[in-house]
Amino acid sequence: MRICAGVYDVRMTITADILVQALADGTRLRALVLLRGEDSLCVCELTAALDVSQPKMSRHLAALRALDIVEDARIANRVFYRLHPDLPDWARGVVDRLAEGTAATPDFATVQRRLREFPNRPRQRASFRCGGGDLDRVRRGIGHAI
Repeated sequence: MRICAGVYDVRMTITADILVQALADGTRLRALVLLRGEDSLCVCELTAALDVSQPKMSRHLAALRALDIVEDARIANRVFYRLHPDLPDWARGVVDRLAEGTAATPDFATVQRRLREFPNRPRQRASFRCGGGDLDRVRRGIGHAI
């Protein structure tokens, strides 16, 4: 994890076991495939596209955030997510290859259609200032395991 403001500067260390475990769930995999194709998405967009409840989507995103696979930023009452910019090249490559296979399925075409047709998509997007996540969350030790 990498945090701004000079408090922490620890390079991300994700293992293959952790990444495979994170990608083993279909909801998390499809969310990552969607995030790979967008600058960022809010929880409401992911919930609509994947046709899951907001609490379920938030729980999956929290797990991915705790593993530094995604990062979040807040605008008012919306939380936006994107793939973590410090995700190691090998891990991004795994996500890219899985995305190619997932995006080619008829089921995922439906997911993409739901995202495109989602009414009132947020125009304003979060500003991910430094690629490091939420400093206060790290200080409090808040995380989530898969």
